Amino acid sequence: MNRVVVTGMGIISPIGNTISSFWDNLTAGNVGIDPITKFDTTDYKVKLAAEVRDFDPTVYMSKSDITHSDEYAQFSMAAACQAVEDSGVIGTLPPERIGVSIGTGIGGIKTFMREHQKLLEKGPRRVSPFFIPMMIANMASGLVAIHYECKGAAMPAVTACASGNNALGEAMRAIRHGYADAMIAGGAEATVNEVSAAGFTNMQALSLATDPALACLPFDARRSGFVMGEGAGILVLEEYQHAKARGAKIYAELCGYGSTCDAYHITAPQPEAKGSAMALKLALEEANYQPGEQVYLNAHGTGTSLNDKAETLAIKKAFGEEAARKIQISSTKSVTGHMLGAAGAAEAIASVLALQNSLVPPTVGLDQPDPDCDLDYVPGVARHTALDLVLSNSLGFGGHNACLAFRKAD
Repeated sequence: MNRVVVTGMGIISPIGNTISSFWDNLTAGNVGIDPITKFDTTDYKVKLAAEVRDFDPTVYMSKSDITHSDEYAQFSMAAACQAVEDSGVIGTLPPERIGVSIGTGIGGIKTFMREHQKLLEKGPRRVSPFFIPMMIANMASGLVAIHYECKGAAMPAVTACASGNNALGEAMRAIRHGYADAMIAGGAEATVNEVSAAGFTNMQALSLATDPALACLPFDARRSGFVMGEGAGILVLEEYQHAKARGAKIYAELCGYGSTCDAYHITAPQPEAKGSAMALKLALEEANYQPGEQVYLNAHGTGTSLNDKAETLAIKKAFGEEAARKIQISSTKSVTGHMLGAAGAAEAIASVLALQNSLVPPTVGLDQPDPDCDLDYVPGVARHTALDLVLSNSLGFGGHNACLAFRKAD
């Protein structure tokens, strides 16, 4: 089977709209959570979110394309443009050998809200003829494919908060089994809006904190819910021999992928963490993990009561109790908030950069550890350490579990 490597990366995030700014803020622990500015929160319990700031889509798209696309797709296009430029892969392969795989949890929900309001206030004739293509969840993949004339398979992964990881994992499999030589892959989301805030609040999933420093507290005894985030992360995946032959910059090898379903509940994780542990085990097996290797795991780590306990249990089951206590774990959501369908892709980028720079990002705000979460979560400050293997874990509503494994490419 073909080996798969990362040759380009791009990001739009609450802590930076370039790879360098994202990494600098992540490792410095500069939290991207602030009072919500995208809507009036007077009647809302939730007051904070991790919004993308200073985003200018005109850098990446024409005004016409911006007008006819939802913000989630704009985030995706921007991150894809960065990643493709970084990679230089376009033009080195026939268009039929390049595909696109971009996940999203919800798609164009802002467009849906806006056009529904038009329908109610002004009638059906005022609904935009672009409403459907702006709203649907495959359009981020479609727009990127159109922009770069990628004629291989172009499709989304829609697995809630595991969407980014599933998009990357399935893209890896397409290259590994010979269906493509390169894939533009990742995730995008733009859900900081009234209806999302109301829905997540009413299901008691969101943190209602008013202090940004205390809002998202993964693995901490004080944790009370996640913080909505947004943005996009895109990676260019490429067949190793092709990348090597053209002299591409190779960040890492994507060497393992596990994908399972709890088949248990629409929102709650399976209490014994069977499915999430199996996803980790499958990624470790494919990556040829050896006991004693130095491992970093970028946890799903949402800061919700059920997730953090179940994920801790999953890690113990996948590695074994003794080995689990030796690996380094952190939740970068403590800095970025929960980017939902984009989270896995952004965290895959964080994982690759941790491997490349021998630097583990911290779990910010972890001052009062939960006794049920008793592993090494790298609290407070980034940690310099040589790494052999890095993992990125994502878990989604519906019981979706997806884990990616990366190594340095030989």
